[in-house]
Amino acid sequence: MKLTEKTLEQQYLFHGRIIQVRLDKAELENGAVVNREVVEHPGGVCIAALTPENELLLVRQFRYPYGEVVLELPAGKLEKGEDPFEAMKREQKEETGTTGTEYVSLGNLYPTPGYTNEIIRLWACRVASWGEQSPDEDEFIEVERIPLQKAVEMVMENQIPDAKTQIGILKTAALVQAGKL
Repeated sequence: MKLTEKTLEQQYLFHGRIIQVRLDKAELENGAVVNREVVEHPGGVCIAALTPENELLLVRQFRYPYGEVVLELPAGKLEKGEDPFEAMKREQKEETGTTGTEYVSLGNLYPTPGYTNEIIRLWACRVASWGEQSPDEDEFIEVERIPLQKAVEMVMENQIPDAKTQIGILKTAALVQAGKL
């Protein structure tokens, strides 16, 4: 098996501020033709910022699609042509007012590979300095400090349902335990 699909047609159905939606026709390796719905997304970044006391900085914000307040690591979308590392540092400063040191890549996360091409780049760091938050004008967030071990427990008890936050917390905890952060 080749495990490939060949795109035959692409039809854009929606062009939004953040996403585009298209309907593709694709040929499977057995010759069958199928429809594929694709959400194009510019990608995002996420940071697990640790204080000297091994507390993670998390943010609470209302997430409209779920209709609830979600606790998550600071994150944001990439602007066109923006370097992911610089975008992550920008989001960290905007959402928490902090800058970091000892940045470590936690890799890439494909949040929903069945229908979107979004890639979230994850990092961890140590907080180096504190300042003022400067969230986007349509962004209302509260910052919380949560001890790393407590955050791990919250993930394991399904108190933090956000995927990027779960992965970021667990990978950061593993790095700290291994003495690599």
